[in-house]
Amino acid sequence: MKLASSIRSLALLGALLLAGSSLAQSRPAEDPKTRLAKAEAMFQERCKKAGEFIHRTAENVEGILLMKVRPDKINYDDQYRMDDPYGSDVTGKGYFEIFLYGKDAKGSLVEQGARTNGYRHVDAIDAKDGKRYRYTGSVKAVGRKDITAYNVQIELKRDPNYDLNIYAFVLDQSPAPDPASRYGVTFDDISTREERDYWIAGSSLKVIDLKTNEVIAERIGYMMDRGQGNTGGGRAPWLMAEHHACPDFPKDSGGHPFKGYQTRNFVEKVLRIEQIKERN
Repeated sequence: MKLASSIRSLALLGALLLAGSSLAQSRPAEDPKTRLAKAEAMFQERCKKAGEFIHRTAENVEGILLMKVRPDKINYDDQYRMDDPYGSDVTGKGYFEIFLYGKDAKGSLVEQGARTNGYRHVDAIDAKDGKRYRYTGSVKAVGRKDITAYNVQIELKRDPNYDLNIYAFVLDQSPAPDPASRYGVTFDDISTREERDYWIAGSSLKVIDLKTNEVIAERIGYMMDRGQGNTGGGRAPWLMAEHHACPDFPKDSGGHPFKGYQTRNFVEKVLRIEQIKERN
């Protein structure tokens, strides 16, 4: 009796699944033009609340706490990974370094030859042990030039005291002392499922006064892939979405969107860096 009942239940379930499948197959696919128009309208509506909102600034800030760190890998085409593709700029240890770099005479971030300094330090909590660490950076000798190289030989003939050291910006990590930095920086992916259905990514970047628990500045941004996820020919949807963003990203010399250092640039508008006379 029980066996017959189970068989009837399975048959009924199979019939329901078959009916659902037939219904899904009978639904017409969304017209590409209609889909793009809906995505564009949704995107433009989101852009009405996008922008930079700075409520208060602080002067002579030495360091900051990075309340979140960027993933090690860039999201090129994962439609529903909520990892803030709009705000993603630098991955890995580079996310710490960009806050420590100085600027040259043109105002560009540089590892060496800076006219002004970056923040003295950035703190972050290591997810592995839950401890707070401090990151500092400076230009150090990391190797020696090949004295048999032709150009090195020329320089040695011109100047016997020619420096044979190879220099690079080096990131140092150590346990963070107390007190912690007063100001924190964090980011969130504010996309909804519906927005991601139409390849729209939303981003929030906040600067927080940790002493008063006050959000003193926020940047809200959105971007949309007009190709609606098309990956033909090696196309990367989230990279292409950078061309259709609000606020717009600055352009490089080739006219392409440049997202690098956007977090540092916004944070520095809010937390003005304390300038020191001598750099390491």
